[in-house]
Amino acid sequence: MGASGLQVSNLGLGTLTWGAETDEHDARDQLKAFVGCGGTLVDTGDSYSGGASEAVLGSLLGDVALREEVVLAVTAGPAPAPAPLRAGGAKDAGDAADVSARALLSSLDRSLARLATDHVDLWCVPAFSPLVPVTEVVRAMELAVRSGRVRYTAVGDHTGWQLATFAQVATTAGVPLVAAETEYSLLHRGAETELVPAARHHGVGIIARSPLAHGVLTAKYRSKVPAGSRASDPHRAAHVERGLGARGRRIAAGLSTAADGLDVDPAELAVAWVRDAPGVTSVLLGARTSDQLVAVLAADDLDVPPEIRAALADAAS
Repeated sequence: MGASGLQVSNLGLGTLTWGAETDEHDARDQLKAFVGCGGTLVDTGDSYSGGASEAVLGSLLGDVALREEVVLAVTAGPAPAPAPLRAGGAKDAGDAADVSARALLSSLDRSLARLATDHVDLWCVPAFSPLVPVTEVVRAMELAVRSGRVRYTAVGDHTGWQLATFAQVATTAGVPLVAAETEYSLLHRGAETELVPAARHHGVGIIARSPLAHGVLTAKYRSKVPAGSRASDPHRAAHVERGLGARGRRIAAGLSTAADGLDVDPAELAVAWVRDAPGVTSVLLGARTSDQLVAVLAADDLDVPPEIRAALADAAS
């Protein structure tokens, strides 16, 4: 993972839907299949399904998978900034996450309790806030590491300059960042402009999420919005709809053509493309069912020819 000694699997297991859309039975099957395929990186968070994701995962660790077999990545729970801060805060302060030391360390304690463990392997600050000094956030990370509750630190949804600023302060404090989590897919490649170069310069590994662009790259939306899909869910439709324009359909069509030529599923090819992108250490896979997960885990065995990779990149530029 980045310039650290932390070793993780190429594909990671995302548990965002556990405890909500994914029940404990399917979660058990997913974890069993993932570990059985050699997977190690499991991602959860204080706010995932209102904490239910961590509770379900905690009930499975030690049963389906030994705690020491899993690299446990936990995202601190983003919360709206307190009203007094919003009142006198900067522009867009009302949307800023509360990443104060108080909020972060409280979130960590909640996660440890739900997961029934004394430490997490990778702890991620979920957002950059104009309301909280970077030095305060890093101080919380340092306290978490020094106390033994956290092994390595990460950030999520930071821009290139935010990551660079954070990395410099964290290194000075003796708790260097090892990972940055961001959305990254053939359809959404914004991270390539600033974030990926900054991460590579500072020895930070990229953890890519949503490699299928919220389902757009699975080819399920070629002609219509299927019933029961994310686009039919009013709470998640916006994420899908931003990829359903002319560009998104063109990229999805090109991906499907390339996948047909390789005799693989488009989802496998989409995941493998992100897996091989410069700077990417691991790709998080989120699935509602174990069957969906097993199907896309096959991407780890797929070797994408350089000419196919280049053609897809050109088509998605």
